[in-house]
Amino acid sequence: MSDEAPRGTVVLVHGGFVDGSGWQGVYEALKQDGYGVAVVQKPTLSLDGDVAATRRVIDARSGPVVLVGHCYGGVVITEAGNHEKVAALVYIAAFAPGRGESVNTLIDDPRPGTPVLPILPPVNGCLLLDRDKFAAAFAGDIPLAQAEFLADAQVPWGLDAAGGVVSTAAWRSKPAWYLVASDDRMIPPRAQRAMAERIGARTVEVVGSHAVYVSQPAAVAGLIKRAAAG
Repeated sequence: MSDEAPRGTVVLVHGGFVDGSGWQGVYEALKQDGYGVAVVQKPTLSLDGDVAATRRVIDARSGPVVLVGHCYGGVVITEAGNHEKVAALVYIAAFAPGRGESVNTLIDDPRPGTPVLPILPPVNGCLLLDRDKFAAAFAGDIPLAQAEFLADAQVPWGLDAAGGVVSTAAWRSKPAWYLVASDDRMIPPRAQRAMAERIGARTVEVVGSHAVYVSQPAAVAGLIKRAAAG
């Protein structure tokens, strides 16, 4: 289907440690219902580079865009969402920073009892998750073989991406929606709820891991459709 799909265009932005292929279930659900869909494959080395990659995809579409981000992708859409074509923002178990904030500042002071993330020490300016702990932390509700594949297919996450600071938060001028994953062991659900409340997002909660966009594509697509209709 072309970018001039009858129900509008959705642009999907992946998070850290993964690429855009995990959006396939959401992509298919949206396409079946008449939406044009584009999946951003960003380098995940710096916030500036990822915002530029996202803007190039938006530039190539005609008409209004619903911009969707998972995890670190929420930081990317917060900045890239200032594009004039973006009509709405959808955060899927995602970071939703304000001006001057980054992933690093949002996780800088975790509450007592917050799970310790299995992030390995940086190598050549990039981060990876411990392969043996990936499934439990990131993808506890998908088949183990699929989670192991994601662990072995990890995309190195640049320190300049995790530390990239938002200059203008698009949610201050664009309507936002947020899906909270209630079994998330990467971004605590209470932190997700707090971010959703702060940005004034219309919020739904789904039983799912951090990989909720993989395990619950119908629920994720459903929220995106609401944002498109809204």
